[in-house]
Amino acid sequence: MALPAGTKLASAVCTAQGIVIRPPEADGEITCGGVAMAVAGEAAVAAEALAEPQDGQALPGKRYVDQTTGLEVLCTKAGKGAFAYDGRPLTLKEAKPLPASD
Repeated sequence: MALPAGTKLASAVCTAQGIVIRPPEADGEITCGGVAMAVAGEAAVAAEALAEPQDGQALPGKRYVDQTTGLEVLCTKAGKGAFAYDGRPLTLKEAKPLPASD
């Protein structure tokens, strides 16, 4: 699935939602909780909801990246699932440190 910047995504297994900030360099599938995410406004895949939060669960306002393809996703709504791209878990993007003002 092509993921241009600005694409809104919704999880099929939890309440997580996100928006693509930087598109990936290669086509692939983005998942949340191990199930493909749906583009907002389209029907989601039928799947059982997650009972327990996963490690790396989606946190609102955080950016998640795939180092291999450059994909960057901003989480807009929290959920129990963790974002992944082509089976690789997305990692939390760390904030850049500000320069010292001595």
